[in-house]
Amino acid sequence: MRRLITFGCEGETLLGTLDDAPGRTGLLIVSGGNEIRIGAHRGMAMLAQDVAAAGYPVFRFDRRGIGDSSGVNGGFESSGPDIAAAAACFRARQPQIDRLIAFGNCDAATALILFGREANVDRMLLANPWIGGDSGPEAIPPAAAIRARYAARMRDPHQWLRLLRGGVNMSRLIQGVARIVASRREPAQPLFTQCVNSLRALGSDAALLLASGDNTAIAFTDAWTRAPTALRSAIACQRCDTASHSFAHEADKAWLYERILETMRD
Repeated sequence: MRRLITFGCEGETLLGTLDDAPGRTGLLIVSGGNEIRIGAHRGMAMLAQDVAAAGYPVFRFDRRGIGDSSGVNGGFESSGPDIAAAAACFRARQPQIDRLIAFGNCDAATALILFGREANVDRMLLANPWIGGDSGPEAIPPAAAIRARYAARMRDPHQWLRLLRGGVNMSRLIQGVARIVASRREPAQPLFTQCVNSLRALGSDAALLLASGDNTAIAFTDAWTRAPTALRSAIACQRCDTASHSFAHEADKAWLYERILETMRD
């Protein structure tokens, strides 16, 4: 059964959706960006339905200032109290839960890295963590994504023909090359450094789920290669062969569902 639940967070009223199930392991879904709890393409609502049908309770919520929740939207950086309040509400409404798994995509994954332990979450599934940079439709992709894209195009004879025939946007090409050159002089993003410090404390209680062709995941992967070897060895990482940031395609959804169920059953 699916129910709407209200709960408090620092004087505001948040709204969540609970999919009841008898399991002793629960899934807390944290929304990324400014998405409401239903998720892109209704993805999180459908995921919750499927996981609950497999016997595990699921809770989704709108953080302060988003969707049906009151308050000011402070972005993922201020979402620690929201995650903690949602986790506490979930445990109170499903008292049989003795193990809480949290899933987040993009900056929701970043929020879990930073605040999940304080929210009394036992294990975290982190999809395509956001580590900073430009965003929006006109933004130049991260340097790591540009390098990966250019490497693929250089192996494709059709792309060389496009270049020779003038079918390539030279302004965009120059911007991309400049971004790659500049990135070699840039220090690590402060947000990534924060994430590494938090992940050290989480260790094997965190796991990475990366969409191999997604720009955000590519940028994270590039930075992750420079993280301490012991840390990378401690944290499991699985990759889905897709460019969809939100795992929108049917095969992607099935892959994500299986990874979550594996963790719930573990």
